[in-house]
Amino acid sequence: MIARYTRPEMGAVWTDERRLGAWLEVELAALDAHAAIGVVPAEDVAAIRAKAAVDVARAKEIEERTHHDVIAFTETVAEQVGEPARWFHYGLTSSDVVDTGLALQLRDAGAILLRGVEAARAAVLARALEHRATPCMGRTHGVHAEPTTFGLKLLGWVFELDRAHARLARAVDGVCVGKLSGAVGAYGNIDPRVEEQVLGALGLDVEPASTQVVARDRHAEFLAAIAITGSSLDRFATELRHLQRSEVREAEEPFGKGQKGSSAMPHKKNPITCERISGLARVLRGNAVVGLEDVPLWHERDISHSSAERVVLADSSILLDYMLAKFTWVVEGMVVRAERMRHNLDASQGLPFSGRVLLALVEAGLSREDAYQVVQRNALQAWETGEHLRDLVLADPDAQGLDAAVIESAFSLDEVLARAEIPFGRLPA
Repeated sequence: MIARYTRPEMGAVWTDERRLGAWLEVELAALDAHAAIGVVPAEDVAAIRAKAAVDVARAKEIEERTHHDVIAFTETVAEQVGEPARWFHYGLTSSDVVDTGLALQLRDAGAILLRGVEAARAAVLARALEHRATPCMGRTHGVHAEPTTFGLKLLGWVFELDRAHARLARAVDGVCVGKLSGAVGAYGNIDPRVEEQVLGALGLDVEPASTQVVARDRHAEFLAAIAITGSSLDRFATELRHLQRSEVREAEEPFGKGQKGSSAMPHKKNPITCERISGLARVLRGNAVVGLEDVPLWHERDISHSSAERVVLADSSILLDYMLAKFTWVVEGMVVRAERMRHNLDASQGLPFSGRVLLALVEAGLSREDAYQVVQRNALQAWETGEHLRDLVLADPDAQGLDAAVIESAFSLDEVLARAEIPFGRLPA
């Protein structure tokens, strides 16, 4: 991933140094396990531990000749260690090291992402509670629908982030799996006790029936969980982009001191961060498709998945980490214009209360069909003339003789929002 979107902590997870470091962790744990069952002399393990180190530059030099990254890695260690290196990589196949090391990287990446979701949720919840009683216009199809509160709008995001956290946590658990079962998973050259001890020491689960690789449905789920989380952020960002439109102006992303919106139009304050989130979410969704394509491999393995996942696992993790941080920043600094929300709500000539007027007419004695006709024809007139729906309905011949107070009460904002607090009661204690 380009440096523009890479934050240091997540970027460090996907460096060559960390990748080879994870491989070294696996190899050293395998040596310990082999020593524990009496296969490798303990003094040779000690000698290897004392000298083996990650040398990315040397590994790349050797790979130019071998065209095999794991062999380049083992040769690098052999150069450092000398004679005891004959035990290094003993009984293992490349995927034992690569897949188990990848699980360590994914565990680290997953922990960062989960913290990011938690931070985003906390930011949204704080603003939801702040605006739990701030009336605003609810919209469907982009058109004014019924009143809601801005806090309730944000509360939906809180629960969606809860689901994102749970989904991502499951996916991270799914990829925290390793295998040291040999070339086709049949333990032909390695004692199963080594696998059990190594994965226990590394804090990973055992792939219960591996081939040469850990099954890639696990990684597809991880990428899908990332993509779904990114799509949620895209949804939230798209909402804020709409609310920042000049005709709406109900909420805005932060605009810093010295920031410029346009090289040609000095007045512009554009929702560029939200647009960036929406754009990057498209990359995450594309990467999820790559994860799905990586699931079907030939027989016990091929390496068609390898080149693709080197890109998408790192890039998706890095991008979601960046998007979560930027979204949290947007929410924390979001400008909320409550007065503009009320202005827009009042600008619809009472039309957002049409559903309540319909019910009021039914309660007053009209059939639902007749009541619907009364409200619809007057609502359409209100759209065209700018007259208030309340005045038109009260003057309608078919509404004469009905209790005017009942009709008037249908336009009470307090009453229509009286139960908007209920979903807040569903927050965990």
